[in-house]
Amino acid sequence: MPTPRAAHASHRLRPWVLLLLPLLFLALFYFYPLADIFRVSFVENDAGAVLPRLLSAGTLRVLGFTFGQALLSTALTLLLGLPGAYVFARYDFPGKALLQALATVPFVLPTVVVAAAFTALLGSQSELRYTLGAILLAHTFYNVTLVLRMAGGFWANLDPHLEQAARTLGASPWRAFREVTLPLLAPALGAAAMLVFIFCFTSFGVILILGGPRFATLEVEIYRQTINFANLPLAAALSLLQIGITLTLTLIYTRLQAGLARPLELRPQWATQRRPRRLPEVALVTATVLLLGLLLVAPLLMLIVRSLGGGVHYYAALFENPRRSIFYVPPIMAVWNSVRFALATMAFALFLGLLTSLALLRQRRGWLLDALFMLPLGTSAVTLGLGYLISMGRPPLALRGTPLLIICGHTLVALPFVVRSLLPALQSIRPALREAAATLGAPPLHVFIEVDLPIIRRALAVGGVFAFTVSMGEFGATSMIARPELPTLPIAIYRFLSLPGALNYGQALAMSTLLMVVCIVGFVAMERLRPPGMQTF
Repeated sequence: MPTPRAAHASHRLRPWVLLLLPLLFLALFYFYPLADIFRVSFVENDAGAVLPRLLSAGTLRVLGFTFGQALLSTALTLLLGLPGAYVFARYDFPGKALLQALATVPFVLPTVVVAAAFTALLGSQSELRYTLGAILLAHTFYNVTLVLRMAGGFWANLDPHLEQAARTLGASPWRAFREVTLPLLAPALGAAAMLVFIFCFTSFGVILILGGPRFATLEVEIYRQTINFANLPLAAALSLLQIGITLTLTLIYTRLQAGLARPLELRPQWATQRRPRRLPEVALVTATVLLLGLLLVAPLLMLIVRSLGGGVHYYAALFENPRRSIFYVPPIMAVWNSVRFALATMAFALFLGLLTSLALLRQRRGWLLDALFMLPLGTSAVTLGLGYLISMGRPPLALRGTPLLIICGHTLVALPFVVRSLLPALQSIRPALREAAATLGAPPLHVFIEVDLPIIRRALAVGGVFAFTVSMGEFGATSMIARPELPTLPIAIYRFLSLPGALNYGQALAMSTLLMVVCIVGFVAMERLRPPGMQTF
């Protein structure tokens, strides 16, 4: 019979047993590829040549555009998002819940779908397609929900009597907002702005499709140096620069988000919101709803309309494989490939995510491990794809060109979302329930099956849907490692959009519409399955 000390030691080791497979997966498919990028930059090549590459005129021009378009995109997103955040925070009106849900839809869409939607809106032959304006508008469409959710959600809980008191003391509406509300709102605004900036800074699909050959961010330049010029040393050096900047931006965002935790007397939304009554209030709400509705609905509606421009002809053409096609199979096989990869990704991510979440639940310093498994979210997908190209072409992991590598790459991206879905659900289970089952003689596996599993099943479903939709839309890493005969939906969309001809353009829009429908259905399913109080992202 084990002694109490031995039993205690066994209990302490159990979380590490659960973490063995997740940590091995993270080591092989995250840290190993990144280490190989570092090796190519500094070991196999002249380390002294890295800095001149990064300080070249071409690299500085790309870096300047990357920062510039991210700043402009962030400013435009705040400009259009702040009125909506105010209206959502202070007013209650018919259709508000629908508009809030609609505002979230663009954020869960793959970037290639967003780019295809704006291509449909502007027209394939439009002079506006390959312009900075198209890029900024697409980024605003994609990220405005962050301002509405983060700033608007915080704003909705601020006590409006603070601003009213300033008005009573003689302050003008603008001065009351500037000196009372804005300082309280600053942490939420700063966090939202920084997150929007990070997403725009690491933008890939939108720049690649809507920017054309004229514009390139660091992400796009890494892709071009790898795929078009086979210049792996420069691509690796750019990837290291990208990692360093993204890490710095993420740390700034973390500090800004910490400001949201400062003590404030927050009020429930039912006490801070009211129906618009006066004519200026009605006009403000109406104008904001129309502007947001136009921004959010017009691109997606135009995508559907143009995909049906020839009836079902573009959809029927997906089942054909004409001679000299860019694929070795009918384009509809891209749909089947994406579904297969997504199902496998869902299984892998749920298994590893469940092990990770159970281990984090039992760790005293679980936040350190939690941060470790969140690292892939702050890493460029294109950088990961480059790491796979470099490291997975030789033993011990000669997986380059195999479907398994695509599945593992998708799993790495989906794993943080699964952990974020499962961990709060596991933490909500009262320990007394597990202790009661153990007291009655149930072994740990039976305790999990009989106690934990019924409680977390909805969170498991949410994590599974999240992993499925993330895999269906993943473009950055897949574009670097997928074989031509194994295209996924995002890759097929990009290839068809890059080719001339009405049929190619129509097929791209048809596939984009199919992918959009899958993502929207997944989003609706997550909202319905989400346990009360749990946030999906």
